[in-house]
Amino acid sequence: MGRAVSVDDEQIHARLGEVFRANGYAGASLSALSEAVGLQRASLYHRFPTGKHAMATAVLTSVEARLRQALEPLTSDLDVADAVAEMCTRLAGDYRDGRLSCVLDTMTLTGAPDDIRAQAGRLAQYWIEAMAAAAVRAGATEAEAARRARAALVRIEGALVVARALNDPSVFDQMLAELPGLLAA
Repeated sequence: MGRAVSVDDEQIHARLGEVFRANGYAGASLSALSEAVGLQRASLYHRFPTGKHAMATAVLTSVEARLRQALEPLTSDLDVADAVAEMCTRLAGDYRDGRLSCVLDTMTLTGAPDDIRAQAGRLAQYWIEAMAAAAVRAGATEAEAARRARAALVRIEGALVVARALNDPSVFDQMLAELPGLLAA
């Protein structure tokens, strides 16, 4: 009898994330989650004993790791405008140039457990704080940097929605091109 094929956790998290992106927490059925990863429900429950909740937690933990990678240039020695531009390049890849919704958004839709919503909120706050720190490095006051960082996240999330709604990824690209001016001005 042959050994079962091992499925990479990161690959599983990415596939589960696609379902949560498309359907939100409440709309992500166990059938859809199982189909997305190509595992039977029993195998999914073996990996995630508490079911969908554990899957959502794992997806957000994976999203956090990717977000930290995307934001890493903001803490580097790069010129702030260059660091923001590099962050934008990484975000473009993560969001397939605006073709994907943000899982932080979809995980906070009605029906998501409070702790999942809180985890998504902490990631959004981390994102704001990283961008605000970059704006401070560029010379903004803390209050102005916080305002710019919130505005940047609103623009990112809004551009993702509009790019998908209009089926026009150039909306996302245009917004990303404007972020260095907003955060590093």
